[in-house]
Amino acid sequence: MEQLFAYFRKFNSLSKESEEAIAEISSSITIKKNKDLQSIGHTCKTIYFIKKGVARIYYLHKGIDITENFFFENNIIARVESLLTGKPSRKAIQILEDAEIISINANALFELYDRFHEIERLFRKIFEAAYVDTVNRIEGIQFHTAEERYKALLHEAPDVLKRVPLKYVASYLGITQVSLSRIRGHR
Repeated sequence: MEQLFAYFRKFNSLSKESEEAIAEISSSITIKKNKDLQSIGHTCKTIYFIKKGVARIYYLHKGIDITENFFFENNIIARVESLLTGKPSRKAIQILEDAEIISINANALFELYDRFHEIERLFRKIFEAAYVDTVNRIEGIQFHTAEERYKALLHEAPDVLKRVPLKYVASYLGITQVSLSRIRGHR
């Protein structure tokens, strides 16, 4: 749990009592490569912290698998739109490497908000940061070329090409694998 609490401290420090309350509603799980942590149509009721491994959020559009985002160690991952609305998600979470994950029961977490305002503040800051990341991702697609998006991805996740299949990297960039190979060849 220390790895999770170190991640939390980047946003907001918690009292020992708050950490203990979160630990009580959390559990460690391991999941194998290429398995879905949450499938399309699942209503998200869990927030995940990746201790080890890589995950992606993806969806299907006209039968084509499209990667929305990647998540590496020391990241929170959840289908927040489903978590907050209680509606099934049109997206899935897939594990790309054997992973060690801490799962946090979201309903129990939300109940802690009234008892521990610092927990509510912490998750507000985490969700705000995720929102900003989403806006930046959308703007990257709108305003940057595929090559610029590729360079930004390498800057943010330098070992992405070693850990993620190229078809998912191409999908994330919104290009074909042939175009990705061309961009990689120019470097």
